[in-house]
Amino acid sequence: MPGTDENITKALFATPAGQYGDDYRYHSLRQYQMYVEMADRVSNRRMLANSFFVGMNTAVVGALVFALRAGLITTRALVLAPACAAILMCAAWWMMVLSYRQLNAGKFRVILAMERGLPLAPFSAEWIALEADRSRRDYLQITRVELLVPWLFAGIHVALTIAILVRAF
Repeated sequence: MPGTDENITKALFATPAGQYGDDYRYHSLRQYQMYVEMADRVSNRRMLANSFFVGMNTAVVGALVFALRAGLITTRALVLAPACAAILMCAAWWMMVLSYRQLNAGKFRVILAMERGLPLAPFSAEWIALEADRSRRDYLQITRVELLVPWLFAGIHVALTIAILVRAF
């Protein structure tokens, strides 16, 4: 199986320390530092993308409410087009969050494997600490909440569209 911990470890430690040379430990530590930084950058990009989608969805809701109050909605198309676009945007947002979740999961599996060759293993210890506080089943990962937000916005768009159509037409 390609994604097993054993295969990750084999791929990660492809060159034994004895073959690599004197700088093995130093280079391993530097690569670990860079890889953890890359994982952090992915998380930052993920948060920026979430901020973008929250802003766009809020703008669509605000624009529809403003247009309704200003009497600018004269046809169903002026309600349905932005609502459909917003719902599609929510679906794209959900897929993006799912993709980032998978990417981060892979990165952290590699980080945990890298820690096996280092003197300290802070990420491994963090998971042990989380499991000690409560079971993994009870641990609410942020990604699970993140995956709900696009659907909540989609629900808002549907409810708002129905309310506008009922009221205006």
